[in-house]
Parts: sequence; C-alpha cells; structure tokens
Amino acid sequence: MGKQTHKDLEIWQRGIDFVSRIYLATKRVPKEEEYGLKSQMRRAAVSFPANIAEGAARASKKEYTQFLYIALGSLSELETQLMIADKLGYLKAAELLDEVETLRRKTLNLIKYMKSGVEQKPDGREGRKA
Repeated sequence: MGKQTHKDLEIWQRGIDFVSRIYLATKRVPKEEEYGLKSQMRRAAVSFPANIAEGAARASKKEYTQFLYIALGSLSELETQLMIADKLGYLKAAELLDEVETLRRKTLNLIKYMKSGVEQKPDGREGRKA
C-alpha cells in the first residue's frame, strides 16, 4: 500500500465536489459578470482544494498548516461572494453556504489535528508521538 496523499483526504474530496457545485450554480450568473463575480467565485472555490493539495505535498506540518489557513481564506472569500450573488438574485446560496460552513469546520479540525502532535499510523489509526 502506497503513502497516503491529499486525494485520500475527505476534506479534499468534498472540496472537489464543492467546486463542481459552484460551477453549476454560477452558470446562471449573468453574462456581464463573466469576468467579475462569476470568475471570482470559481477561482475561490478551486483555490480551496488546490491549497489543501499543495499543503499536503509540503515537507513540514508547519507549511501544511499554513496552506490550510490559505484554504480557509479562500472559503471566507467564497462565502462573501455567495452572499453577494444571493443578494443580487443571481443564485440561491443557502445550501452552498451550509457547505462552506461544513468545510470551514473540517478545515479548522484538520488544523487543530496538525498542531496536536497526533500522527497518523500506516494503518490509518491515530496515535500519539512517543
């Protein structure tokens, strides 16, 4: 069995699924927003799993954690953009905002885990450092 990668992380997988949802939701955004709000929302959505992937490829937990914080920033940016798009009547954001909150909570939990000193054993179980 090979080493685990970002693709094995539930949070990354959910992030990829969320990108698809954002792309579908933004199809209805007016043409005049093609290079404005629509583009910004898509970029912020893509940035979330991309930063998780980049962080997971880093050599240290400290660097990984920094990329998780960047991913959180992308989520906050997307949350704001979704609220604006909803207010302008471009889309209904309630379910998407619920998923933003879930992803935020999971990201914060992963950050807490990274800072805790708990290491993942090869079989996937958690254990404290000796």
